[in-house]
Amino acid sequence: MASSRDDVMELDSFRKGVDHWLDEQEDALAPDHPGLGTLDQQMAQLAKVKRLGYEAGWVRWGWPERVGGLGGSPILRAYLGEALTARDVVEPGVYSMTEVLAPTMIGFARPELAASLVPRLLRGDETWCQGFSEPGTGSNLASLTCRATRTDDGWRVSGQKVWTSYAQYAARCVLLTRTGSQESAHRGITALFIDMDSPGITVRPLQTMHGVDEFSEVFYDDVAVPFERTLGEVDKGWSVAMDLLPYERSTSLWHKGAYLHRKLEHLLAAVPAGALSPAEVGEVVQILYAFRARSRATQYRMAAGDPLGPETSVDKVLVATAEQAVFDLAAAGLAGEVVLGDDGASRRWRSEFLYSRAATIYGGSAEIQRNIIARRILDLGDDR
Repeated sequence: MASSRDDVMELDSFRKGVDHWLDEQEDALAPDHPGLGTLDQQMAQLAKVKRLGYEAGWVRWGWPERVGGLGGSPILRAYLGEALTARDVVEPGVYSMTEVLAPTMIGFARPELAASLVPRLLRGDETWCQGFSEPGTGSNLASLTCRATRTDDGWRVSGQKVWTSYAQYAARCVLLTRTGSQESAHRGITALFIDMDSPGITVRPLQTMHGVDEFSEVFYDDVAVPFERTLGEVDKGWSVAMDLLPYERSTSLWHKGAYLHRKLEHLLAAVPAGALSPAEVGEVVQILYAFRARSRATQYRMAAGDPLGPETSVDKVLVATAEQAVFDLAAAGLAGEVVLGDDGASRRWRSEFLYSRAATIYGGSAEIQRNIIARRILDLGDDR
């Protein structure tokens, strides 16, 4: 394992190379649409950027060679995501899905399956989604009821998922299913990796209050899944979920921090003189830097090979606080534009302000994260 000094030297060289490539390819990487664009445009832009980055090699650094990567520290891919989102080349939410799903796929899929499919995700040929939440389970993930029944030639899946991000674009899904007794809770769950074009799958997009069909409800009606698409061990899919969720709540959010930093810069350049007090600005800067410092430490823990666990709930609470703080400041400093403005910039500020209301919900609600912190880190209660 490389030392921290080796990581710094490797990152310095990588950073210079990535920045040079981004400057050189500025026109080729630029979005074909103004501002954030539609979700369709964001997904097309993501695929383009990943393809160009993969062909140039930059997207492959930080990933294992056995799945098409070029090796090196995970810190390298963290910097690439930071650079892309800070320059508004990609939207951080759609970019983060690779960081959420690929590590767990590499860790739990059969080696030949990971070697075949992970390069497609890295290269932008495919989008994947995560089928965890269900209509009746709320934050109690262990009470899921979507069932996989064993047959002679594989699994048959029936049930429903909801709040599945980008499901309408996804070629594959990491799906949690019930394979044991409902009473066995954690021990009766199995994770599967399914093809979204399988017969019996119906995807219905759900529009959020900022007007984007980011989420979907997904119905599974006797969907056939081969045994070789099982992730990890049968009835032990809870360990797959506990491996994936820390990435969703921490390392994948590093890009969001870079993006929020950029948005704060844009805000301070746009706000009228005197509209915000130094104290208001200072408080938001403090919150944002607290998250970025915490997130940086988490990235280096992962690079050192340390497992990510319940402590990542701290990262999730901080990023939610920072996201809402930045856009609350925008609403205070650009009140007229955010509420009533009809130009492109105003619509973008308004859309992002509305979306920031979900920051304390997506990826695990703030209340649940604080419970995890209290019980599993501070030992303040019964961890049940």
